[in-house]
Amino acid sequence: MNTYKASGVVLGNLWGGGQGAYPAEKLEAKTKQKLIKEAKKMLESGALDSGMGYESLTSAILWIEEIKTIEKNKEEYQRSDFTEHYIGKPSRKDKDFLRESAFNFAC
Repeated sequence: MNTYKASGVVLGNLWGGGQGAYPAEKLEAKTKQKLIKEAKKMLESGALDSGMGYESLTSAILWIEEIKTIEKNKEEYQRSDFTEHYIGKPSRKDKDFLRESAFNFAC
């Protein structure tokens, strides 16, 4: 059985001008495709922002965790793999800003 979880950072247009980054809502789905589809929908509606309150969102970086669960001898074991995924249409500069912002939020 696989489960997918995502965390990340959104890039948005600030009220009054400029752009900023803020942590994204955490997501979970049974398939990677459903997770990405939901993230795109939330980016368009502005719901992917976890609280900053942007005028609009432009893009996001997501770290998608694929959790593989197996059962052996009545014990469950899990393994996780991570991939980086962008939604929206971030420029190279936007991608760098999103990565740097994610590091700053983590510290």
